[in-house]
Amino acid sequence: TLDLPHDWSIESDFSGEYPAQPSGGALPGGTGWYRKTFTLPCETSGENRKEKQIYIDFDGVYWCSEVWVNGQKAGFRPNGYISFRYDITPYLRFDGKNVIAVRVDNSKQPNSRWYSGSGIYRNVRLVVTSPVHVDLWGTYVTTPEISEKEALVRIQTTVRNRDKTASVQIRHTIEDAQGKKLVSAVSDQEIQTLKLENPMRWSIENPYLYTLITYLESEGKRIDEYKTVFGIRSFEFDAEKGFILNGKQVKINGVCNHHDLGCLGTAVNYRAIERQLEVLKAMGCNGIRTSHNPPAPELLELCDKMGFIVMDEAFDMWEMQKTPHDYARFFPEWHKQDLTDLVLRDRNHPSVFMWSIGNEINEQWKEDGSGASLAQELTGIVKSLDPTRPVTSGCNNVSPTNSFLQSGILDLIGFNYGLSKYDSIPAYFPGKPFIASETVSGLMSRGYYQMPSDSVRIWPDVWDNTFSQPVNHCSSYDNCHVPWGSLHEENLRYIQKNDFVSGQYIWTGFDYLGEPIPYGWPSRSSYFGIIDLAGFPKDVYYLYQSEWTNREVLHIFPHWNWKPGDTVDVWAYYSQADEVELFLNGKSLGSRKKTDDEWHVCWKVPFEPGTLKAISRKEGKEVLSREIKTAGEPVSIRLTADKRVIKASGKDLSFVTVEVLDADGNRVPVANQLIQFAIEGEGVIAGTDNGDPTNPYSLKKPERNLFNGKCLVVVQGTDKPGSIQLTASSPNLKEETFVIRVQ
Repeated sequence: TLDLPHDWSIESDFSGEYPAQPSGGALPGGTGWYRKTFTLPCETSGENRKEKQIYIDFDGVYWCSEVWVNGQKAGFRPNGYISFRYDITPYLRFDGKNVIAVRVDNSKQPNSRWYSGSGIYRNVRLVVTSPVHVDLWGTYVTTPEISEKEALVRIQTTVRNRDKTASVQIRHTIEDAQGKKLVSAVSDQEIQTLKLENPMRWSIENPYLYTLITYLESEGKRIDEYKTVFGIRSFEFDAEKGFILNGKQVKINGVCNHHDLGCLGTAVNYRAIERQLEVLKAMGCNGIRTSHNPPAPELLELCDKMGFIVMDEAFDMWEMQKTPHDYARFFPEWHKQDLTDLVLRDRNHPSVFMWSIGNEINEQWKEDGSGASLAQELTGIVKSLDPTRPVTSGCNNVSPTNSFLQSGILDLIGFNYGLSKYDSIPAYFPGKPFIASETVSGLMSRGYYQMPSDSVRIWPDVWDNTFSQPVNHCSSYDNCHVPWGSLHEENLRYIQKNDFVSGQYIWTGFDYLGEPIPYGWPSRSSYFGIIDLAGFPKDVYYLYQSEWTNREVLHIFPHWNWKPGDTVDVWAYYSQADEVELFLNGKSLGSRKKTDDEWHVCWKVPFEPGTLKAISRKEGKEVLSREIKTAGEPVSIRLTADKRVIKASGKDLSFVTVEVLDADGNRVPVANQLIQFAIEGEGVIAGTDNGDPTNPYSLKKPERNLFNGKCLVVVQGTDKPGSIQLTASSPNLKEETFVIRVQ
């Protein structure tokens, strides 16, 4: 017995022996059966059954799912990321018990280059309609004309009509963000245009949303209601000025993200996605690339509300495989349906600004033209359904001989890496706008430091070489990257200074399960993130915050627990100031200023215990100060929650950060004690994590070692109001109890 959404793989300990291998997350696959027994709601019984159409909607099942209703097969869908619907009306017992059975086959592995999860990992709905109703994803809203005074809202409606004798009228009503009715019209035509006065435009700073309510009416009776959230905005990608939103030049400061939610696995949770976006937004991030697959609908809903520029991506491979059992074997039969369903589902989201038909597709290297032909077919499918957005592809063949780029098929040139080639883009592709679709691939372990910091490490030295070090960790200074990548700082400098680059999507925002480059087992998750798997920012987070926001920023690192005789490289990221002065135990170590070519400042400091203090100043006046103290032995535990009150929804979460303190209340940054958790009341422990890519234990265990001074426990409330008492304990430490309210 379990709740959906559900990911069965995440419940296991990690092992390098699983067929998915560390690149696939080092977790098991297998085959799972789900069964749901239910009776239909009373309004569908008796004579009413003739007036009802019943569907089941799946937002995503990984993967190769087959669905039966009362023993009769409803359908098969191989793609693990796509949303789909089955009409189950013919198979149902309207006055008795029904059984839906879903077989999920994730046994043939490896089938992914990252952690996929297993099971019905996105939401499922039973949908009851009248025989005449708005079809699934049956509205298409565009705004062909926008001015300060008015916007024309064009609405195309697809009606599914089982009752061929019924005459239907379509009534559209637009409401503002407060639910106030603004304009309404009725017609028997499937295409209508409404005029909206003094429109509020959707933007990154003010992501204003309208709601379209579509009513179907027949013989004076309302028979269906369908809601569509949309936004009003104008945009273009320009070959010289980059991305223009509502007439204003905007740099896309984006990240790529995979779909797992750390210790929750791939099981979709609205609050967990929201928390990721909140952490990114606070960094100054304004863009998300859905790497490398259709996202959960909840992600786009949140991007609409919070103001992100989304690259919506369809495929990681076409006909040429990347792993032995991947989607390439299904692509010839299923690509048209899957791409069609993606565009139909997502085309009303104002946060979606471009479609990507593929990531690092192997066909881009083919010289016989077949790859370009396939790209043309996919682009044609997208354009037939949504001609309002540009089509791109993340190309790692950054040569002008790339058949995709050479053909001119793509509206938007997308380069994955190739920073040294950016200068040549305007000459090679005249008149074509450009997006850095994937950048950086820096390697970092939160809280781990290797010196000298000015020595750049390229790991591995060649992309397909085996690689090993005594410790499977990478320095948290910005001084380590893969051979195809670059340092965060050098990449950021170029993109910020060149208008023709529309922006970038950094690999990656968050660490993710799988692909632990440059290491193999016991590493089982990535090192690429600006934020670790538990959601704790790495130091480079503050570089972006200092450059992408107007906040006052001062961040100094590393910690100040070293050995006598060590010389430590102390870095600072700062903003809204001219300089930073560093002090050790009250003695000035001098002031430093950023230059055009270096966006951090650094001191080499012989270690002595005590207090390291930094002060940033502007025109001689103090802006911010920060202190780091040498910590003693840990004596107590500190718990800090992102939310002390959560909803009694059965889904809401509180993310609780766990640290240990010394006798003076200083955080101990090198602590690694095992912390055990116990819970009472209206909640459960949904997962634990610490951001350590080498930790082999299940992320569902109610215990976790600190990793470089931190770990995380995720508390999930029930659907009953009350309180949750969380206790954290460890031998020789004073335990801590924490109360979260559920209401």
